[in-house]
Amino acid sequence: MVKKKFKEMENRLFNRVFICMKCNSKIKADEKKIKIGKIKCRKCGSKRLRKKHKERISK
Repeated sequence: MVKKKFKEMENRLFNRVFICMKCNSKIKADEKKIKIGKIKCRKCGSKRLRKKHKERISK
C-alpha cells in the first residue's frame, strides 16, 4: 500500500535538511549558509554537507 504524500510532510522532511557526508548526521539549516561554509556538522565538524535525497516510491 502506497501512502499519499502531502505537501506539508515533504516540506518537513526534505526542505532545509542536509546530511553530513562524513558521519551521516542530519542538520537543518539555510541553503545560503551551507554554500558560504558557515554551517558545519555538530558531530564531526565537517563542512561537507549535501541535501537529503527524496525517497522513491515503489509502485
